[in-house]
Amino acid sequence: MAKERQILEIPDYLTVRDLADLMDASPIEVMKELISNGIMATINQQIDYDTAAIVADGMGYEPQPVRAPEPSREEEEAARPAWRKLYSGEDPSKLQRRPPVVTVLGHVDHGKTSLLDAIREAHVTESEAGGITQHIGAYQVELNGRVITFLDTPGHEAFTAMRSRGAQGADIAVLVVAADDGVMPTTREAVAHARAARVPIVVALNKIDRPTANPERVKQQLADLDLKTDEWGGDTLVVPVSAITRQGIDDLLEAILLVADETEIFANPAQPAAGTVLEGRMASGRGPVATLLVQNGTLRTGDVVIAGLASGRVKGMFDQSGKTIKEAGPSQPVTIMGLDEPPHAGDMFSAVKSVKEARALVEEHRMEHAATKVRPPQAVTLEDIFSRFLAGEAKELLLIIKVDVFGSLEPVVNSVQDIKEGDLKVRVLHADVGDITENDVNLASASDAVIIGFNVEADSAAQRVAESVGVEIRTYNIIYKLIESVELALKGMLEPVYEDRTVGVAEVRRVIRLPRLGNIAGSYVLEGTARRNAKARVVRGGQTIHESANISSLKRFDEDVREVRTDFECGIRLSNFDAFEEGDRIEFYVRERVN
Repeated sequence: MAKERQILEIPDYLTVRDLADLMDASPIEVMKELISNGIMATINQQIDYDTAAIVADGMGYEPQPVRAPEPSREEEEAARPAWRKLYSGEDPSKLQRRPPVVTVLGHVDHGKTSLLDAIREAHVTESEAGGITQHIGAYQVELNGRVITFLDTPGHEAFTAMRSRGAQGADIAVLVVAADDGVMPTTREAVAHARAARVPIVVALNKIDRPTANPERVKQQLADLDLKTDEWGGDTLVVPVSAITRQGIDDLLEAILLVADETEIFANPAQPAAGTVLEGRMASGRGPVATLLVQNGTLRTGDVVIAGLASGRVKGMFDQSGKTIKEAGPSQPVTIMGLDEPPHAGDMFSAVKSVKEARALVEEHRMEHAATKVRPPQAVTLEDIFSRFLAGEAKELLLIIKVDVFGSLEPVVNSVQDIKEGDLKVRVLHADVGDITENDVNLASASDAVIIGFNVEADSAAQRVAESVGVEIRTYNIIYKLIESVELALKGMLEPVYEDRTVGVAEVRRVIRLPRLGNIAGSYVLEGTARRNAKARVVRGGQTIHESANISSLKRFDEDVREVRTDFECGIRLSNFDAFEEGDRIEFYVRERVN
């Protein structure tokens, strides 16, 4: 009877020396095992779990990952930097209304930039008219004595990139749709991004001056996206405009202010400033320059600021027209000088008490940033949604759904939206036809959503980004399997599904008998690749006679190798089996998660 192997718990990352200590082995033995698997590593070099598991397996242990306990909500709240909270938890009596911050989204050819230019040219104050000398990524306009801040960074990709870095970015989204072209796939994506950010949408029906404009058709398309115009009894303001003739510009601004009045847009000007970085760059003669959007508090010249991994004292501050100012309140975009390096767009910024405190916080952020580079982000998965709900971290399962044909879209969306388990329910952020793309992954990343595909695949770019940012993609070709997975996820009963995939087949041509090592199978690889880190099964006469064997060694002549390709000979030794016979087939397989 084979001796049961000792379980060895291995962390995600450790040094070669640490691994040797775990196994009570010499670091030299560990380094030799690494070299036999084609890995060169020094004694103090850090290796990941997969590499350590190969070594432990080769040295007779049963490797298993060790997981750190999940932090409690109290621990997470205590660890959360105060500068990320903006005005949450403020005394309501000290909050004041602030100007709304607006982002403009829509299809690439529907006139977002032209509309922004038209608004800016029509409504900058007289003192600033003709005085705008720089592009700072945002500007303010006035209508009837009230101010609106526009983010001059059109495109839902930029909007979502800011959110993925922790910034809300905007209070209201203006969706630009061309009256002569209608709703496009990019329009639907923009709606999904705005809804994921939970910001109200105002529709600017642009190009209304064109002879081919068909506003009624476009309003019906918008209604199909649950953006029913108020004229039809809905709650979406749809405003006809023309960026060329300036028709409807004032109406659009009035609609924005009307929505702002119905939305909780507050700030406490008495607090230290906090907000979002819109842009960072090196400016000739000025050094690092940053454009900031103040979202809470008041920023003053002389304040010490941290912005991402940058910090410094504000030496100069300029408004949208380039004029020097001494302070900036909530919703005001400003350009500052004095940081030690340019911050990144989407970074959060805050004013702190001293340079010493700023340096300490930046060092903490730098360490967090380094840790996220080493350790890939933890994906939100269907399996863990129930535990997140119990921990108070999630109230709903957010899904992005992609299907192959329009005929499948409504049945799939309706089926999953009807699923509910107690207070935990499903919300579909975005549903469309076509393969899963990088844009879908970016939306999921910013929203902590899971992507579900029905009879579609994820393109290579989407797969690559999903792996790097921690987004789960699940694909199905049977609708009841898809629905069943979501139901089980909401009940906390969904288990991951794994399948064995054969990666290579070798035929035993000769049995080599060694007195102390046992029998070695002199083999010829018939197809695929014989892999050192795979499992093996031995098949004789069409019947499997041994399963789940570890490969003790894989050699080409006298050299240890990690793999052997088709049409090459090799020597194979298995850990718990050596009763080979000529003609046996050794199948190499790996266990892969399929859902």
